[in-house]
Amino acid sequence: MNVLKAATIVLSLTVAVTGCANPNRPSTETTGGPQTAAAPKRVTAAINSVPLTISSNNITIGSTTYPGGGELAGLVNAGLTQFDESGRVRPQLAQDVPLSDNGLWKVLPDGTMETTWRIRDNAFWHDGTPVTADDVMFTAALMQDKELPIAGGRDWNPVASVTASDAKTVTATWKNVYIRANSLFSSSVTEVRPKHVLEPTYQADKMSVLSHPYWNEQHVGAGPFRVREFAVGSHVILAANDSYVFGRPKIDEITFKFIPDLGTMIANILAGEVELTLGRNISVQQGMELKQHWDKGDIDIGFSNWIALWPQFLGPDPEILLNVQFRRALLHGINRQELVDTLLSGVVPAADVFVSPTEAVYKEIEPQIVKYSFDVRRSAQLLEGLGYIRGSDGLYRDAAGQPINLEVRTSGGDDTHEAGTFSVADYLRRIGIAANPFLIPQAQRSDLAFNQNFPGLRLWRQPNDLYQLSRFHSSEAPTAATNYRGSNNSRYMNPEFDGFLERYMTTVSERERVPMLGEIVRHVTENVTLLDLWHNAETIVVASRLRNVTNKKTSSGDPTWNAYDWDLR
Repeated sequence: MNVLKAATIVLSLTVAVTGCANPNRPSTETTGGPQTAAAPKRVTAAINSVPLTISSNNITIGSTTYPGGGELAGLVNAGLTQFDESGRVRPQLAQDVPLSDNGLWKVLPDGTMETTWRIRDNAFWHDGTPVTADDVMFTAALMQDKELPIAGGRDWNPVASVTASDAKTVTATWKNVYIRANSLFSSSVTEVRPKHVLEPTYQADKMSVLSHPYWNEQHVGAGPFRVREFAVGSHVILAANDSYVFGRPKIDEITFKFIPDLGTMIANILAGEVELTLGRNISVQQGMELKQHWDKGDIDIGFSNWIALWPQFLGPDPEILLNVQFRRALLHGINRQELVDTLLSGVVPAADVFVSPTEAVYKEIEPQIVKYSFDVRRSAQLLEGLGYIRGSDGLYRDAAGQPINLEVRTSGGDDTHEAGTFSVADYLRRIGIAANPFLIPQAQRSDLAFNQNFPGLRLWRQPNDLYQLSRFHSSEAPTAATNYRGSNNSRYMNPEFDGFLERYMTTVSERERVPMLGEIVRHVTENVTLLDLWHNAETIVVASRLRNVTNKKTSSGDPTWNAYDWDLR
């Protein structure tokens, strides 16, 4: 039974609606009926998780690791800058985005840099305290304190210092050129923290700052909405921030239900109990089914991340996986278009490279992409060119008569990923590879050594933000020496490729970066360091009466950036 059918049954029995209804939920007239001039504008939304905090940085008690956690944080918190839905950097608490054109981004003769932000005079915390440079420097202290698990990662490694020239002007000095510098204090990278709330606890016992009620019930942000009520395990009620830098939001109140079960979430949508979803929730297929039964809104589909098979480059089994001809044979044997047509209703494109086709530079770098069409005859030629012989059972064997056993792994729990893994294994078996799908048990998903030492191929959803290409660098390979931490999951390590990445990440001019991106794309696709499958789509449910709600269109995009402008028809 699919999730939508199950949800419809649950709805008919009214179990889901009564089971997770919020006692403080507004009446039907205010949530579903026409608004009067004096009636508060209220919306009931949902996220597919039970977050313990409102933050994009406090990984200790969870936030963006939860579906919808990052979006929830974006509604309440603020940065000096923010990303819009297209991934462009916009000013938020700061007056301007640091750029070389406006003199706020300076590359110095010795190769270091300075980026300067001027905080708006009308920037206030939710408790009425002005946002100042002291808050930014305190935030920097938290992010650079290596004893805290919330300390910053790759975005903070190049930062030498953060200083203030006056109460409203702050400057970051950089050890080297870094293209992501002007988004250091963006709401989705490093939210600015209120010094007056957290510093006393930090000075008394720095580790206890992680359990401060600031992170949930007593949250003080500077975003468009403030926390009115945080009921752990149930819901959070957000109220409009009267003093938001861009003006008071048009919507007065948003209640977010925490609904980890997709069937229950769909039942709530069908019942009119949920009008908006944010973050990863229902799949594209479920969204298409939902549209057939729900006429109160639409399913907004946006690109986010991309899905690929990551081959193991460090001690793989079988060892032939290190051979580029073998990897090309695998890629030719997978019908990626059929995969997206079947699993994602054809609403997203198959991927030839990690760069999203929605990126402005895609057309310019497309000629550098080495593409591999679905061609089983070409797969056979490549495998036989390696000396493999196909037996009567259809499987290729080596000179010793051994078949090519290849595990295809993914984490369980995501229907599309699971189906994709089994489909890939089936395609590979058809071209003569003894492929075996494997779903990682829940108990082993947090075992870093187990996860990074996968033997063959692993299907992963990963960010494809062009500002984060350093995640493919050799230094990001998760090994025993790094306690298996790092984002270069295939552990592909190549000095020439590292050089391409380093030049890209240290070139401020976007135009000058385009040919460098072409070099990176050419290397990745020519050497098949990744087996790209499809560009990922994330769906959000938007009721018809909601206006100006947009889904993110690129990996770095933030769908909540204009929440102050959301409205009701």
